[in-house]
Amino acid sequence: MLFDLPDHATLYRALLQRDARYDGQAFVCVATTGIFCRLTCPARKPLSENCTFHDSIGACLEAGFRACKRCHPMQAAARAEPVIAALLAALDADPARRWREGDLAQMGYDLSTVRRAFKRHFGMTFLDMARQRRLRDGFETLGQGGKVISAQHQASFESPSAFRAAFARLLGSAPSALTKDAVLRVSWIETPLGDMIAVSSATHLHLLEFLDRKALPAELKNLNAAAPGGIGIGRFAPTDQAETELADYFAGRSARFTTPLAQHGSAFARDVWDALRTIPAGQTRSYAQIAQAIARPSATRAVARANGANQIALMVPCHRVIGADGSLTGYGGGLWRKQRLIEIERSFKTAIP
Repeated sequence: MLFDLPDHATLYRALLQRDARYDGQAFVCVATTGIFCRLTCPARKPLSENCTFHDSIGACLEAGFRACKRCHPMQAAARAEPVIAALLAALDADPARRWREGDLAQMGYDLSTVRRAFKRHFGMTFLDMARQRRLRDGFETLGQGGKVISAQHQASFESPSAFRAAFARLLGSAPSALTKDAVLRVSWIETPLGDMIAVSSATHLHLLEFLDRKALPAELKNLNAAAPGGIGIGRFAPTDQAETELADYFAGRSARFTTPLAQHGSAFARDVWDALRTIPAGQTRSYAQIAQAIARPSATRAVARANGANQIALMVPCHRVIGADGSLTGYGGGLWRKQRLIEIERSFKTAIP
């Protein structure tokens, strides 16, 4: 942390008063909009329970929030480091450009300086930022029925092999392996805490994971192998329902999920996942308490393994399980995200299982 943040009440009061003393030292992330702002932002003020505060732009971006277009919080970093200002402007002017290290060198930048500057402020390199932006454009082209070559061009990948490799690193299979008429289809869902990948059949949701979960490629590979005809690209009704329910969840309207789920695992794992779904929003349980709930009090470690194997995030709330000492313990979506989900759920006035 750059400095010790005051408590939430102090920072929220500073937000309401547009206290310039915190400008550049604290930023507010708003769960209902997915936006982060300076505390001096002139926009309408959110409710306190929808706010979290961070000490850096990088922490806000890592938490999945986008920069406000009214107060432009990233401009402070840009003014502090001219290299950031210049490259952000270049990216906005031509988001489809396929940036390389050579381009940066030709512009007169030291590669290590650029890398450190972007990692320090945004938690990712400039090239990572540009690549993710382009790859998402290509994914959306495929989701709309476009051809792989069209998606490749939309994502500004000059080489088909490079596009296939980037796509495979993200989803665990090449784009040509994803067909429109498959019984399982993969799609992209935006959330304030980062993009998610959803896989559904015509009747059930089979997977819902944050894009940066390390286990995602392996999970998709397993589903692809198990599904007749493999996984295709596109949407079924369960994905649409999941997207609507997630929007309600992050907006603080409802913590109730009714999307039908297909859970792939042993009978023991399914018992654990069923127990997770009985934990009310805003509450947590320990692994030992889950083991007690399924009448397997000595199976605490097995419960932890089943919890980690869950591949339907949020709807099967493995984030509500913490260590016996109150620590957050591991979470495939990142501990920062687990903490944020718990904070969001504590804001619900009526806890709904």
